[in-house]
Amino acid sequence: MKRFATLFATIDQTTKTTKKVEALATYLSEAPEDDRLWTIALFSGRRPRRTITTTRLREWAAERAGIPLWLFEESYPIVGDLAETIALVLPEPSETHDDTLTTWITRLRALDAASEDDRKAAILDAWNRMEPLERLVFNKLLTGGFRVGISRKLMTRALAQATGQDEAQLAHRLMGDWTPEKTTYHSLIEAEDKAAELSRPYPFCLAYGLDEETPDSLGNPTDWHAEWKWDGIRGQLILRGAEHFVWSRGEELMTDRFPELARARDFLPDGTVIDGEIVAWEDPHPLPFNALQKRIGRKTVPKKLLKEAPVILLAYDLLEENGQDLRDLPFTTRRAKLDTLLQDLPQDAPLRPSPLIPFKSWNDLAQTRATARDHRAEGVMLKRADSPYHVGRKKGDWWKWKLDPLTVDAVMIYAQQGHGRRANLFTDFTFAVWSGNDLVPFTKAYSGLTDSEFRKITAWVRKNTLQRFGPVRQVRPEHVFEIAFEGIFESPRHKSGIALRFPRMARWRHDKPVQEANSLDDLHALLSQYG
Repeated sequence: MKRFATLFATIDQTTKTTKKVEALATYLSEAPEDDRLWTIALFSGRRPRRTITTTRLREWAAERAGIPLWLFEESYPIVGDLAETIALVLPEPSETHDDTLTTWITRLRALDAASEDDRKAAILDAWNRMEPLERLVFNKLLTGGFRVGISRKLMTRALAQATGQDEAQLAHRLMGDWTPEKTTYHSLIEAEDKAAELSRPYPFCLAYGLDEETPDSLGNPTDWHAEWKWDGIRGQLILRGAEHFVWSRGEELMTDRFPELARARDFLPDGTVIDGEIVAWEDPHPLPFNALQKRIGRKTVPKKLLKEAPVILLAYDLLEENGQDLRDLPFTTRRAKLDTLLQDLPQDAPLRPSPLIPFKSWNDLAQTRATARDHRAEGVMLKRADSPYHVGRKKGDWWKWKLDPLTVDAVMIYAQQGHGRRANLFTDFTFAVWSGNDLVPFTKAYSGLTDSEFRKITAWVRKNTLQRFGPVRQVRPEHVFEIAFEGIFESPRHKSGIALRFPRMARWRHDKPVQEANSLDDLHALLSQYG
């Protein structure tokens, strides 16, 4: 555990990528295999399930520190991180330990079945054996908030350095639903596992955002292919071993959530892997994203929802054909193979190729892109004709050229303090629009302003608070902000009856009086046009 805590601190305290990778590679070369496995799991988002509520942890920490709970609660928002707050208030340890990371995680998992008294005793004992840095890392595991400043790609690079294996092959091995409870370091990293290979997806190829008005900097348009950027769930459909598997980009196995895709086995050969976008579909266009969203969090889908929001896979790349990995082939070749594979599918098949967009010049494509919302798309994708299917992002080959966001002007009516380095600032706001003479709340936003603007609005909030509701303050309705968002849809859960997709503050409208903010009727007009 001491070694892992030191690794965490080294990565957390440097911004240099090379130093982070070197530190992790050294650790993965020297640590026990069980600890290596858990480290790979933690650094790829596979955290142990939280077994103790944060309420209990705050109470126990305050009690152990000999301070009233209210003082701990006042300290928490100032520090901005619960794990760090607990580590700071606890007294010095009176005992020591030499236990490994795996040992401590095993103890945490065993608390699932323990009584609350036994849980408390175990946590207090752990705090009493650990130095402050170890406590910080241990607390992050306790609270389920373990994060580390290194990407999965860099973690894979460090593992490649430590093992001497190919980075792309390791990235492929680390895909899927493995956990340290279900595998070993040897099985995951070193041994050949044919059963796991059947269901394992490929690492996704990702695109960079293109911010230019026209993509002239990309060179000759004949070197590129374009298609719609659909607003759905990126996924891979895998047909191997007479079974099918559906994976999300977040490496979540979603096969049971989209039973419609099982019919792909009726039309496609074994040894096929297709990359595409899962969308709720009603010919000739996708349904709004909120129709699909109703299905995302469900393990099983009722018949009513299957009928209301049927899905298809809009396919745009063929990664495997007859069991052969095609990713090193040029995009043009892979796309031609995909079109051939899907050309004779019946109309009711649960997948179809995402259509390529013909264009002769960048201006032609810009005009087509402007109609993206008419197709229920977010913009267009640009893919270099000779590009392979990379692991992760590689700048230059794939670009997403999204539409400018929709915007409305809204009035700030509630404010709440942020967390972490912005714990002393008000950064989370609730916004409203006019309905007659009343302001109706319709969205929240917490990003988009500069630190200087956050400091200014914080000073104003402290002087203009009307009421307090726990951490939330009601403020005078005096400031208008331009709210940018990607989509709008009906929502019976909200008083306004409307919800936004990815809302954020585009700018502070010092030039606009409150009376000129948008109305609920304006939002309904946008809903009828783009919802």
